Amino acid sequence: MQWDAWGDGTHPAHLPPGAKALVATVLPGRAHPIPRRPAQDAPLTPSRIAGADLAALGAIVGTANATRDDGIRRLHLGGKSTPDLLRRRLSPVQQAPDAVISPATHGETLRVLVECAARGIAVVPFGGGTSVVGGVDPEAGRHSSIVVLDLGRTAALQDIDEVSLLATFGAGTTGPQVEELLGARGYTLGHFPQSFEFASIGGFAATRSSGQASRGYGRFDDVVHALRVATPVGELHLGRAPASAAGPDLRELFLGSEGAFGVITEVTVRIRPVPAVTRYGAWTFPDFASGAAALRALTQRGIRPTVLRLSDEAETRVNALMGGHLTRLRGCLAVATFETTATSVGASDDEAAIAAEATQAIFVAHGAKPRGADPARSWERGRFASPALRDTLLDIGVLAETLETAATWSRLDAVKQAVTDALTTSLIADGTKPIVMCHISHVYPAGASLYFTVIAALTPDPGAQWARAKDAASRAMLEAGATITHHHAVGRDHRRYLQDEIGPLGVAVLRAVKDALDPRGIMNPGALVGDGEAG
Repeated sequence: MQWDAWGDGTHPAHLPPGAKALVATVLPGRAHPIPRRPAQDAPLTPSRIAGADLAALGAIVGTANATRDDGIRRLHLGGKSTPDLLRRRLSPVQQAPDAVISPATHGETLRVLVECAARGIAVVPFGGGTSVVGGVDPEAGRHSSIVVLDLGRTAALQDIDEVSLLATFGAGTTGPQVEELLGARGYTLGHFPQSFEFASIGGFAATRSSGQASRGYGRFDDVVHALRVATPVGELHLGRAPASAAGPDLRELFLGSEGAFGVITEVTVRIRPVPAVTRYGAWTFPDFASGAAALRALTQRGIRPTVLRLSDEAETRVNALMGGHLTRLRGCLAVATFETTATSVGASDDEAAIAAEATQAIFVAHGAKPRGADPARSWERGRFASPALRDTLLDIGVLAETLETAATWSRLDAVKQAVTDALTTSLIADGTKPIVMCHISHVYPAGASLYFTVIAALTPDPGAQWARAKDAASRAMLEAGATITHHHAVGRDHRRYLQDEIGPLGVAVLRAVKDALDPRGIMNPGALVGDGEAG
C-alpha cells in the first residue's frame, strides 16, 4: 500500500455526489485541513542496525531481501488507522524500522528469528500492513534495533486436499491471491473483511479476523484447520485432525496473538466450492431495535444468510445523503445475500430461495418493508472502498474513523447507546459535533457485533482529539459489558484495556506464554502484552 494512505494509489477515492452536504453538517466553522505531503518532506529516523547484523540476516534470506533502503522502510512504517495517517501527514520525522527482511520460506523465517534473538534485534511480522490498532508499529522496546519481517515472498498455495476440502497457504498470501488460486480450481475461502484487497492470510489468523460473509462462512478462526509457527526458540505444527481432545487447543494461542509469540508462516484452511447461485435482498425497519430483534430471531432459528447487515438510522441517512439508490430510504436498512455450493443449479436456486424466503418472513413479521435486491448489490460493489475515503476527508479537515465491539443480545442496546453517548460527549467537548453511525455486521446465537463510524470536524490537535474520543468509547464498552474488540484485535491501542477484560491473571497467562516462546522479548514489542506486564 501507499506509505501515507489506504490502497495502492491505482483507484483514488473521490467523494460521492452527496458528500458536500454531509461535510457541511460537520464543518460549521473554520476547517482544519491536513493535506498529504511529499515523501521528501517527511524524513525517516536513521537506520540503527549494525552492518554485521544486516549481513547476517542477508545471509539467510539473500542480500537483496535484507535492506535498509529508505524507500522500502517507508512502506513499512506501521498500519493504517487514522492516528497512523495523521502521523504520516504531521510528524516532522517518521518512526521507521531499521531494516526490512523478506524471508521466502518457513525455514528462513525460523532462522531469522533465532538470529535476531541471539543479536537482540526486535521483529515485527508484516503482512498487508492494514492494522488499525497499532499492531505493526516499528517499536523496538528495550532492543537496539528493530526489523520488519515482510512475509510477502511466502505467498503461495502450498497444498490442496480436495477430498478433505483443505488448502495450505504461505502466510503472506493476500486475500485476492487466495481467491484467485482457489477460484482456478473451483473453490473459495469466502473470507472478505474490508481489508480484503491488501491483508494477508497470516494477518487474518494473527488478528482473529472476521469477514463480511461471516454468517455464512464463519469468522477466520472458524475455518483454520492447522497452523505452522516459527518462534525464537523453535517451531510448532498445530492441528492435525478435524477435532481433538489432546489437551487444550494450542492453535488458540496463536489465533489473535499478533506476532507477539512468534510468526505464523503457514495456514491450512477449510475451503468450499464456489457458489452456484447468489441471491440478494434488502429491507428497511422502522427502528434499530426492531431490526436487531429480527436479526436475533433469524440467527437463533439457525437460518444462515451468507451476509447479514443492519445499519442504524444515522448510517442509513448518511448513505442516502451520499447519493445513489438509497436516497428515498428511511428507517434502518438491512441487506443480506444468500448462496449455496450445490452442484446442481436447480438445487442451488431452491436452497438459496428457501433461505431468502425464510429471512423475509421473519423480517416482515418484525415490521420490515422489502426493498428488493439493488441496495444489497450496491453495498457489495462498494464494500472495500470506504477506508480510502478517510484520506480524502482528511484533506478537507474531516475526521472519519471506526471502532467495533460485540455484546450479548440482552446488552446490545445499552452498549450501542453508551458508546454513542461517549463519542458524542467527548467530541462535543472538543468543539465539534459528530455524526455517529452504527451497524451490525456479524451475528451469533448469543449476540452480535456493533461497528461504529464517526465523522467530525478536525480540531487543531486531531491526534489528541481522537485519542480522547476513542478512550471514552473504549471505557464505555467495558463498563457496559462488551468486548474491547470483536475483530480489529488488540495491538497497542487496546492493550491498556485488556486487563479490564481478561483480568490480571489472564494477562499473566499471556505473559507466561510470551516468556516461554520469546524469552528475549524480541517479538513485536508492545503489541498484545507489553514488556514487564503482570510481573
